[in-house]
Amino acid sequence: MAKLGVNIDHVATVREARKTYEPDPIEAARICEEAGCDSIVCHLREDRRHIRDTDVITLRETVKTRLNLEMSVAADIVEIACKVKPDQATLVPEKRAEVTTEGGLDVKKNFTKIRSVVSELMDNGIEISLFINPSRPQIFESARTGAKIIELHTGVYANAKNDTQRRKELEVLKRATIYAQSLGLEVNAGHGLNYDNVRDVALIKGMNELNIGHSIISRAIFTGLGQAVEEMLRIIR
Repeated sequence: MAKLGVNIDHVATVREARKTYEPDPIEAARICEEAGCDSIVCHLREDRRHIRDTDVITLRETVKTRLNLEMSVAADIVEIACKVKPDQATLVPEKRAEVTTEGGLDVKKNFTKIRSVVSELMDNGIEISLFINPSRPQIFESARTGAKIIELHTGVYANAKNDTQRRKELEVLKRATIYAQSLGLEVNAGHGLNYDNVRDVALIKGMNELNIGHSIISRAIFTGLGQAVEEMLRIIR
């Protein structure tokens, strides 16, 4: 049965639109946990466009499930992670101009740097996940870094134009999951998953956790955050 990690970045996005104190992502995390989610996810971007350093510190103090910090390999971000010590750090690619993360890490191209960061974070007692595209070379190189978890980028599946393409991309995710598990990796997935397309990914054998943010926060505008989380949990479980 797949777990659910709720990304609360876009609660902070709304807050930052007015540079005020509400809505509070810390309160959002509390509501999500009370609704039954398995972890809280936040992305401390280099430009601090939504989540702030103080948010991460307070979340570390208040989250009762697991805190999963999405982050780049930039030295200052790594330093913060080593001080805060989230339960898990998920390394992601980051571009200043992008609206959201556009694809997975190129672990093969940036192997030496990524392996160094993985080692540093693990030395600080932090579990590491690498956010990658569902390709065998990237999965293989991820295992070589020493990371024990990968998160498969589901954007191509989520953006499929029709059922045929969606089924094709679902098979890509299934094969990637099987291959990753054969290398001893735990498999998570995320990006673009919503109430309409998440079920088939949740049903992939061995899928550990789905990390979902935008869709849940969007629905919460109309239903309330607790109900939005509960509805997603009913679908994936």
